Amino acid sequence: MGHSKIDPVALLRTMLTSREADRREGILLRQGKGWFQIGSMGHEALAALPLAFREDDWFFPYYRDRALMLARGYSLWDMALDFFAKADCSSGGTQMPCHFSSRRLNVFSVATPTASSLLPACGAAWGMRLDGKDTVCQASLGDAASRQGEFFEAVCFAVQERLPVVFCVMDNGYGISTPTRQLVPSRLGVLHEEHQRRVDGRDPYAVLEATEQAVQKARAGDGPSVLWFDLDRLASHTSSDDHRLYRDPEELEAMLRRDPLKAWEERLLREGLVTSAELERMKVEIAEEVADVYRRAEKEPDPCPQDAPALFGPLPEAEAPPFVPSERTTMVATVNQALEAALEEDGRVLLFGEDIEDPKGGVFGITKGLSTRFPGRVRNSPLAEATIVGVGIGLAAYGYRPVFEIQFIDFLSPAWNQLTTNASTLRWRTKGEWTCPLILYAPSGAYLPGGGPWHSQSFESHLAGTPGLRVAMPSNVADAAGLMWTSLHGQDPSVFLIPKHLFRKPERDVALEAVPLGRARTLREGADCTIITWGNGTEVALLAADRLSPEVEVEVLDLRSIVPWDRDAVVASLAKTGRVVIVHEDPRTCGFGDTVAASIVSDPASWDLLAGPPVVVARQDVPIGFHPNLEYGCLPSVEDVVRAVRTAMR
Repeated sequence: MGHSKIDPVALLRTMLTSREADRREGILLRQGKGWFQIGSMGHEALAALPLAFREDDWFFPYYRDRALMLARGYSLWDMALDFFAKADCSSGGTQMPCHFSSRRLNVFSVATPTASSLLPACGAAWGMRLDGKDTVCQASLGDAASRQGEFFEAVCFAVQERLPVVFCVMDNGYGISTPTRQLVPSRLGVLHEEHQRRVDGRDPYAVLEATEQAVQKARAGDGPSVLWFDLDRLASHTSSDDHRLYRDPEELEAMLRRDPLKAWEERLLREGLVTSAELERMKVEIAEEVADVYRRAEKEPDPCPQDAPALFGPLPEAEAPPFVPSERTTMVATVNQALEAALEEDGRVLLFGEDIEDPKGGVFGITKGLSTRFPGRVRNSPLAEATIVGVGIGLAAYGYRPVFEIQFIDFLSPAWNQLTTNASTLRWRTKGEWTCPLILYAPSGAYLPGGGPWHSQSFESHLAGTPGLRVAMPSNVADAAGLMWTSLHGQDPSVFLIPKHLFRKPERDVALEAVPLGRARTLREGADCTIITWGNGTEVALLAADRLSPEVEVEVLDLRSIVPWDRDAVVASLAKTGRVVIVHEDPRTCGFGDTVAASIVSDPASWDLLAGPPVVVARQDVPIGFHPNLEYGCLPSVEDVVRAVRTAMR
């Protein structure tokens, strides 16, 4: 049996190169010239898989796809640079070896959690379909990762939308040391046979034939496939593992007898496509070539901390929103107007979230009327937050401008892996080659009886503690419109928190203006004490300031954006007052107020301005109870802030 797309000798060379690169890295590691290795021995027959795809198709590989990536066109030189984590490697030294990434080859950046690329693959595939293209996404994972919830979310979403995705489960029978034969979905009978197929992953012809059928199905618009490639992991999980501890000698011997590289060599010898002498010469040539490439790569410059890849691109230029609010309006209404203007201005803007289509328009009406005006671009999502965020990442990386709703910020937790693994790190781990201009907006905060523990979180401290995310939290109509409009034109993932207690508060005759990220607003002038706050804290702070006046004249500073935050404005206010109280509704321990306070006291320039220590007023370290007495009893109150100011004034 043959295949016209397979050049058997060329494929052999790719397989040998992959194996020799594994061997060379192992030698270098033992010589102390590397830190870590991930082997792909036993997966070499997958070098036939890319032959089923076109140049414009996209790949979402995982870390054991060395042979597959070599066949795709990822150079041995780049793999060597990746091994040594050199400054010029695909990640600038931020990633482990075999975490492939290439915008030129449409190879999405690998993240270590192996199922985390599947939902972004669905997002990119959705973008391709929206563009009317017949391109296809390939997405790899190990068999153990098929038990991740995101695997099922990705398959469900791809089937639901008939997306052109070929999921490739590289089933080598182990999750590090745990045998997976009786754990994976394909053997538990939980996947419909219509969508999956088992393939001999040791036979290049079988690999290509099955992949071609799946690609043809996807390209024709008939939806995704899940291919289970049966193969072996011929080495330990990584250089930090020793598989002899959990595999008996008989198993190891049987596995080596199934070596796909050895089987391919024997096949070509049997069919007269190479001679023994030619094969040995090829092995020697490849060994010399691989050794030379790694020898040269080792001499390349190492990364320097001062030249580390940037977390963020440039701040978006702030412009005044291009709409006029009603004479009497609210934050909900102006955010709706901002979303409408964005949809009108840019055909790449898409909205996606739970219940956001008309007639409901979101549980708070934030998207009311938009799906009617922009059909197909404002879509209901499944109740699956990881899907919302993961698909948004893929769409953003592909070139769309996703503006996706999380129904309550409390519900972000199921998407935490996507947010922290992919969205926040993508620019940094690829030296800016891949970016993620995804906006997530969500109602947040308490001071609204009846929310209970799962509809009342503020969450900004969690988000601010995740490098790579921009975080904004307006407290009034003008800032909601301005910050949203600025965020809509950024190039980095942003989370836009809308305080529920304030977002229906009516305001009159609001004039909209450009609102830059990282620029605080002074809500009240004062000379005696500064209150720094944001979101719902502004209302509490202003009421406390009114109660204290004229005995103490308090200046109230609204940060407006948490990442970045306006340290210059804080210092300027301290220069006037010398005293500071920080108010927020996130828990006291590890709250963002501590970050602000630490910044003030650790810098001599701001320390010297202080007449006394900063005082932080925050929510107690407890969940928010459903009964209003329990809710308001744990949140910062006007009385708490008044006491804190008096303490600061002593």
